[in-house]
Amino acid sequence: MAEAQNSPTSGYAPAGGPPPVGSTTAGSIAVAAESTVATRMSAPPSFDVADFAVPHGREEEWRFTPLERLRGLHDGTATATGGGVKVAVEAPEGVTVESVARDDARIGRAGIPVDRVAAQAYSAFEQASVVTVPKETVLTEPIRIAVRGEGGTAYGHQVIELGAFAEALVVLDHTGDAVLAANVDFVLGDGAKLTVVSVQDWDDKAVHVAQHNALVGRDASFKSVVVTFGGDVVRLHPRVTYAGPGGEAELFGLYLTDAGQHQEHRLLVDHNVPHCKSNVVYKGALQGDGAHAVWIGDVLIEARAEGTDTYEMNRNLVLTDGARVDSVPNLEIETGEIVGAGHASATGRFDDEQLFYLMARGIPEKDARRLVVRGFFAELVQQIGLPDIEERLIAKIEEELEAAVA
Repeated sequence: MAEAQNSPTSGYAPAGGPPPVGSTTAGSIAVAAESTVATRMSAPPSFDVADFAVPHGREEEWRFTPLERLRGLHDGTATATGGGVKVAVEAPEGVTVESVARDDARIGRAGIPVDRVAAQAYSAFEQASVVTVPKETVLTEPIRIAVRGEGGTAYGHQVIELGAFAEALVVLDHTGDAVLAANVDFVLGDGAKLTVVSVQDWDDKAVHVAQHNALVGRDASFKSVVVTFGGDVVRLHPRVTYAGPGGEAELFGLYLTDAGQHQEHRLLVDHNVPHCKSNVVYKGALQGDGAHAVWIGDVLIEARAEGTDTYEMNRNLVLTDGARVDSVPNLEIETGEIVGAGHASATGRFDDEQLFYLMARGIPEKDARRLVVRGFFAELVQQIGLPDIEERLIAKIEEELEAAVA
């Protein structure tokens, strides 16, 4: 096993440094999609913090985010307060794990920061962690990257690169307490296949803001499964672009938002080359007073992207009063020569008929509600493909639901 452990050399430095899957059996109430398209409304991408004004909450890309709870990540006032995070990388034989300086050519290839926090994270990290899977290497064991918060504030940069026709599964596991801003790059060579499972199981006070960039090569396949449970504020920005025709991207996500938590997932799939596919399915359940989930799904089909086939969907299940969901699917099409394009968004409570059906067969109401929620999430959990992670997530769902009715 190749291993690397500690904060700076793993790409995290203290602050202050220089109709497919997605159907649901739960009842739903359709929510009209907002007409505002956000893909062209933000500042141009840049690695320079100075190119982004300090957000005030009125900007399109920040209007749902509680800026006062970001601990200074958005305005440059965040300073080192402790140990930051510790990162441990476990990789099968043949995989290279390196710590590199910011002038390494592999950093930033997958995407450029699109907001001030991402630019701040890029400017502040001291060393980046680069994990490389050589071409034509097919891994039978996952690469596991454990990010453990130590109570401090940190910035980081991680690169995962697959050579041509390589295949890998990567688990990014976030736990503990930290204030973390990071960029994560996924670079897929031609014909490569990468599955990434990003788990946000932070402690209650953690703040996590990250931009995930995927560059998908010709005929390559990228699958992302984002799972968010913990944290005070979690704001993730997955983005996909294509380096050649024939690329496929699947973006799955599930989130369970508890009382007082803010969980925000903002996605962009940029179909910038012809004959590529994408499928986005995110599902969330909310419970408790002040629980707030935000899902922004942007798909851009550029004029040169003929033959595009894309679909995005968001489903939300509101379990209690006092919870709020903002769901905004956006689809921008610049060419009529496409295979298909669509989006959907729905939010609702339990289907009373399903609840009655289960209770009429002797199942207590508490258990019946738990079964409905498990069924709501089951198809996305099964996308992970790792039994230990799947079992852990199901157990976490059960724990959160049990706490809510205790």
